Amino acid sequence: MTSTTDTPGATDTSGASGTYGELRAQLAALTTEAFRPELAEIDRLPTEEIARIMNGEDATVPAAVASRLPQIAAAIDATAARMARGGRLVYAGAGTAGRLGVLDASECPPTFNTDPAEVVGLIAGGPSAMVTAVEGAEDSKELAAADLDALKLTADDTVVGISASGRTPYAIGAVEHARARGALTVGLSCNADSALAAAAEHGLEVVTGPELLTGSTRLKAGTAQKLVLNMISTVTMIRLGKTYGNLMVDVRASNEKLRARSRHIVSLATGASDAEIETALTATDGEVKNAILVLLGQVDGPTAARLLTESDGHLRAALAAVRTT
Repeated sequence: MTSTTDTPGATDTSGASGTYGELRAQLAALTTEAFRPELAEIDRLPTEEIARIMNGEDATVPAAVASRLPQIAAAIDATAARMARGGRLVYAGAGTAGRLGVLDASECPPTFNTDPAEVVGLIAGGPSAMVTAVEGAEDSKELAAADLDALKLTADDTVVGISASGRTPYAIGAVEHARARGALTVGLSCNADSALAAAAEHGLEVVTGPELLTGSTRLKAGTAQKLVLNMISTVTMIRLGKTYGNLMVDVRASNEKLRARSRHIVSLATGASDAEIETALTATDGEVKNAILVLLGQVDGPTAARLLTESDGHLRAALAAVRTT
């Protein structure tokens, strides 16, 4: 999320009235870039005291998120409605913000058994930017538009632009381009009155205040962004029927740990014996949600699959259908 043009204290080679002077003035007005004189000698403190101060800073983040819960919920409901029609959830950001979007997107397939194309993370500069800074990529609105065009964006999709400053051209460009295509747009920033929030249909401004290290928005701002992205994806998936209560019934059992977890989930949902669970999972090709329906609804594997298809994947609705027939 940083570059040579947004690092506090970077050399101004263009003069106060030039490009860098203007940018420095913009950054100086951002809460996330504010200097905290009371921490000017933090490097002289004992390690435990620095850790205590940092922990105290982090503790303020949930309250900042809580203050925006009505706006976050509205964005989630709108996102879930689009995804229920077959739309996708697309995150777009640069630097830390982009990495957080890619992280959240990449965790949806194993957690909710989504197709990798359903929740997508775009980072300015492409996949290599996950581990190496791609200079200048964050400054291009055109790059964001090209990345979205490569996805063949539709009006059923949702694009979430992510930027701590709320001024990153890549994130703003993604939101502007998506909105012009009729997609739902969300702008997540950590400064008030941001250009990103203004460009989006749903502006989420989670103001976390000045950082422990001046301008290091991978800290509180990054934590806030991760909390909100977790909330967007998780609650959207709950709305789409990807859970049964607080059980991950669409979990993809792709390794030994997840295979064990899948059996634990079936056990918690049904109270069935180990032998019954194995029989149900065998009858449903290992699909946890289907196995639960087999056990609770007393139906066979193919019937469970049909009922879930007719219920758009909602286990409670499928169980209600069994009980009314």
